[in-house]
Amino acid sequence: MKHTGPAVPRTCPVSAQAAPAGDVTDPAVVDFPLRQPGVPFPPPDYADYRNRPGLVLTHLPDGKRVWLVTRHEDVRAVLTNPKISSNPEHEGFPNVGETAGVPKQDQIPGWFVGMDSPEHDRFRKALIPEFTVRRVRAMRPAIERTVEARLDEMLAAGNTADLVADYALPIPSLVISALLGVPPTDRDFFESRTRVLVSLRGSTEEQRMTAGKELLRYISRLISIKEKWPGDDLVSRLLANGAIAPHELSGVLMLLLIAGHETTANNIALGVVTLLTHPQWIHDDRAVEETLRFHSVADLVSLRVAVEDVEIAGQLVKAGEGIVPLVAAANHDESVFECPHQFDPSRSARSHVAFGYGVHQCLGQNLVRVEMEVAYRKLFERIPNLQLDVPVDGLGIKYDSVLYGLHELPVRW
Repeated sequence: MKHTGPAVPRTCPVSAQAAPAGDVTDPAVVDFPLRQPGVPFPPPDYADYRNRPGLVLTHLPDGKRVWLVTRHEDVRAVLTNPKISSNPEHEGFPNVGETAGVPKQDQIPGWFVGMDSPEHDRFRKALIPEFTVRRVRAMRPAIERTVEARLDEMLAAGNTADLVADYALPIPSLVISALLGVPPTDRDFFESRTRVLVSLRGSTEEQRMTAGKELLRYISRLISIKEKWPGDDLVSRLLANGAIAPHELSGVLMLLLIAGHETTANNIALGVVTLLTHPQWIHDDRAVEETLRFHSVADLVSLRVAVEDVEIAGQLVKAGEGIVPLVAAANHDESVFECPHQFDPSRSARSHVAFGYGVHQCLGQNLVRVEMEVAYRKLFERIPNLQLDVPVDGLGIKYDSVLYGLHELPVRW
């Protein structure tokens, strides 16, 4: 794709300025920000929260106090502050239910996003070589073949499709399967279990627990196979490296499987809708970065807890209080992104926090960018007359999921 999109007029409705940081003795209390049917995402409330002094206080269903962080500067500060932890072992960690947040190590060993340095660093150091720009560049031809094969099947089947089930979900699932050495025939299994795991309201605690156990059993069998018959895949290389113990590797692979397809699939589907409604940007390679910022699918993923008293934006957060940096709120902060509600790939969007920030920034971001870019380019090259088959406001939004996305995307050509 080329930089061919037009400039977007920089005229926006005047919005209120963010309140200055300072001592805050009476913070606002709001409902926890789960997505609601009929409310756009990001919700208008986020702009209101940014314009209040300090932070915004909310409570989890179990009554725990949780601070919402909404300004770009404050979100980045939280994600890099050593007094703030991503470890769910700490009292007050803001998990929404036992199975809908960050698991503890006795539940899923190796779930390294729930670790702090230096423990976290051992896992990251072992995995970084698998997701470098150079390694992902070498994977690009295989990604392109995967995308072309999906398009061949779609076109052979007629002139309509569900772009989620037939395109957006299979592409990252097949790519991560190939990377890990998972047989493509098992893709449906881990996709179905992941859907249950990331559901907040569409599944019960018991169902999520069962899905997690089934996925871990499958991964344990995969590791056993690779120990006996290693191949040219990430699992075999990690086993040979020895930096991650086999019992920890199960959690690492489970995390990579879930993160490696669900978030990317949501970004692909939402990006296609956005490009169809903003066709002037279809062939612009900057659309990928703006899509990541604009949709911010992992809004509620970066959960944290204060392990020492710490001040954020003038607000004292006490040790043991939970913190939720709202990624979508930060990525729509008017002080950083002019006219943030406009989809404008001509802006400089690289400072977004869609992949997090600091030591926990998403390892697979290089891979995600390439998958999205190839998926958009090939789709619109092969099907230039692609159209939505339902009105935009008739699309099924994932209101019940940890991650923002679409249940389905009916299209025709």
